[in-house]
Amino acid sequence: MNTINRLALAAGALAVAQAALALPSPTDRVYTADQNTNTVSVFDPANNRLLGQIVLGNPRPDVLSPLYRGEINVHGLGFSPDHRTLIAISNGSNSVTFIDTATNKVKGKTYVGRSPHEGFFTADGKEVWVVVRGEDYISVIDPDTFKETRRIPTAVGPGMVQFLPDGKLAFAVSSFTPEVDVIDVKAHKVIKRIPVVSPFSPFLQFTPDFREMWMTHKDVGKVTRIDTRTLQVTGVIDTGFITNHLAFARAGGKTYAYVTVGGENAVKVYTTDKDAALVATIPTGALPHGIWTADDSSRVYVGLENGDGVDVVDPAVNKVVAHMPGGQAPQALVYLSHVAPPGSAENLSPRVNQDAVNIPLAARDGAAARGFVVARQLGVVDALEVSVFKLKPATQYGVYLGGQAVGTLRTDAKGNANGTMIGPVRAFTRPDAAPPDHAAGKVLIMEGTTAPSPAAAVLAE
Repeated sequence: MNTINRLALAAGALAVAQAALALPSPTDRVYTADQNTNTVSVFDPANNRLLGQIVLGNPRPDVLSPLYRGEINVHGLGFSPDHRTLIAISNGSNSVTFIDTATNKVKGKTYVGRSPHEGFFTADGKEVWVVVRGEDYISVIDPDTFKETRRIPTAVGPGMVQFLPDGKLAFAVSSFTPEVDVIDVKAHKVIKRIPVVSPFSPFLQFTPDFREMWMTHKDVGKVTRIDTRTLQVTGVIDTGFITNHLAFARAGGKTYAYVTVGGENAVKVYTTDKDAALVATIPTGALPHGIWTADDSSRVYVGLENGDGVDVVDPAVNKVVAHMPGGQAPQALVYLSHVAPPGSAENLSPRVNQDAVNIPLAARDGAAARGFVVARQLGVVDALEVSVFKLKPATQYGVYLGGQAVGTLRTDAKGNANGTMIGPVRAFTRPDAAPPDHAAGKVLIMEGTTAPSPAAAVLAE
């Protein structure tokens, strides 16, 4: 064997070894906030498996009693700089739950104002800032005493807040106001308001070099880029229907943005050049929502809101390489390194839910209208969660399952609506379940409240 071949083999072996070292460690964890089961699912990224769930409340709909004391709508996640504490924000019970990542034990809880959404620790770990989306302020909490210490006035409906690593500035996006609030962390005061393209932003993230902040606009399917030095908008990207969260990963020496586009069941990958370009579209499971990158960029983890689990993406090839079943309707997702012993499932419960059944809806006449249905088990009955988009504004529609009326929806000013119906859904979701005269669609959406011919459906399975 000549010297060149030996060097080539050695280089190849080194590359394989480096790749193996780069994979997630058994001491790392992936967490999802599961809105319907009111759990936090805990995953082992080294083996792509669910270790168990931290149960914070009862699954829906068993949360309606006036004596119920559990959490409702476990939705947001944040963590301390040392990765020792995870926070889970429940927007239905207005709570912030502090969890020890080494033991999965709840160590404290804080109740804040109406409908908190997300929260994060300051760069020095001394405060937790929780955006209170149903109000117009950020609640500041002492993570040692679990007491609220002050409130920072913001635009109406703050959606998320994160901090630059030097601890000087924080950025807060809004769910109701088309602006970004730039906050002086030490002064606890908004010092600049940056106008953006829409009033609904649920998420922001910094590029790895912290020179830019990228934010999603769920309502209009866009991503805005803001320079963290000049505090100016530097670009807006058209990303797609139901743009949820985003993350950054490095591959081939370059940094790319990974954007979950829920309405297209895809993660879209963009360059972070001055003029961002779409370089890949990765098909995923149903309604991708939360997303986070492993510390070494070896994997990107995607929570599936309607798929009740997590897809694992390899950014080297931009493909889903694994799937991990998890909690019901996961929202936020985070990745934390070196937090617990390998394989530890201490204080975790087995998975409390089963997999969902997803049914896409399409317009029969080629119109822009669209929708989707998720059927989830609730014991002896099931929940049929129906979402429709781009129908007639302010109009009532009937929902039919196997030829039977199961509920109604009324669209908003944009022609969108969603609702949940309860019934024996599984009887109609089997492949052989539809009666012959309804073979064209088991789930039908029809205008009005009287049942016309199935051929008149505006949306159908």
